[in-house]
Amino acid sequence: MEVECRNWQFPLVETSVLIREMPGLYGPYACHERVLQKIWLQGEFDRSRAVTEDGRAVEVLSPGRWNLLGGPDFTGAHLRLDGRTVSGAVEVHFHAGDWAAHGHQQDSAYANVVLHVVLFPPGPRDQPARTADGAVIPVLVMMPLLLRDLEEYASDDALENLTARGELRSIEALARLGSADRHSLLIRMSEQRWRQKIGFARARIARLGWTEAAHHAALEILGYRFNRVPMLALASRHALAKWADDIVSPRALFESEGREWRLQGVRPPNHPLARLRQYKTWVKACPNWPDRLRSMSVEVPVAAAAAVPASTRQVRTVWRLRQLRERMAGVLCAGAIGGTRLDNLICDGFLPLLAAEGERDLSAVWFHWFPGDQPAQIQGALRALEETNRQQPLCHGLAQGFIGWRLSQETGATN
Repeated sequence: MEVECRNWQFPLVETSVLIREMPGLYGPYACHERVLQKIWLQGEFDRSRAVTEDGRAVEVLSPGRWNLLGGPDFTGAHLRLDGRTVSGAVEVHFHAGDWAAHGHQQDSAYANVVLHVVLFPPGPRDQPARTADGAVIPVLVMMPLLLRDLEEYASDDALENLTARGELRSIEALARLGSADRHSLLIRMSEQRWRQKIGFARARIARLGWTEAAHHAALEILGYRFNRVPMLALASRHALAKWADDIVSPRALFESEGREWRLQGVRPPNHPLARLRQYKTWVKACPNWPDRLRSMSVEVPVAAAAAVPASTRQVRTVWRLRQLRERMAGVLCAGAIGGTRLDNLICDGFLPLLAAEGERDLSAVWFHWFPGDQPAQIQGALRALEETNRQQPLCHGLAQGFIGWRLSQETGATN
């Protein structure tokens, strides 16, 4: 069985038994080799800077078909290496030395490999990857080309595997815990998710600066999980300043990404062209919105400066979170973004960026904020576990805590 690269239907089975433990921001995490394969398949890397180790520019015409059986990871790929079109297979590994370690140089099934994609740069002792007839295979190193931290890719992959099954695995392990212990566990896992988001935001600010970090985060979140790759590509090619004038056309931007968009099953309000038009309206009305976001940080309650009310309902009332939400929608987004996508924009973008830059404890606001776009399975699981009620409505932090717990189950981490 092979998966055609353009239908974007990922397998719900393991495509590789290879897993590496990576050093993360807050401890080691498991990374499946399929994560690297998805990065290649979706083109979720800076393709404009893709150059092989021997200096040849790489243009990906087609990443190939994802091969779920034996042999190379991708077959039927079409590439340009320094302007010369080549077709064949692509093999993906963590390390350049994995080629020899797996015996590929002696396997005729790998004779048609035209590119060896690896995460880490080859070491001094790594021998060049060769086919069975001795031909040297060019190597493309992915780590410096990644658009986000590898831990984000790994986390998203595990979450996608959860929700793609149509149901979450049994929650019996959580149900067996006492109410207090279960709630404490979800709080702890949500705190870990919050720290990760701050870490990712801090890394993005360090790489891009405040304005472009905010610009990238906004477009990524507007792209949802399925279309953030082309959204990030557009953010990289078109800085925020360009969006305020008429040079940037949403239609032209949409068409420039062509077949990169994933449109199957996308509701009209979430269509990427609609989201691009929303962002255009937003930026034209408020071209300096990242600066406004920074100035609004003083309006966000800080846990260390005020006692946190006992329940989410009380927090939202006492801290006037609905009014703050309306202020952000109007002052920052010029009324162009609303609904649950605004909540995701606030929780995944605005609050982590503010916390990363200002070193302010915004964790309580983030935890008790409105849930945003959460899979129905998560909402149902939290209701079944009696974690939500009138005084404790579903909030972003509880949903993130449950996601964190399930990801720890998925990767085999211990709590």
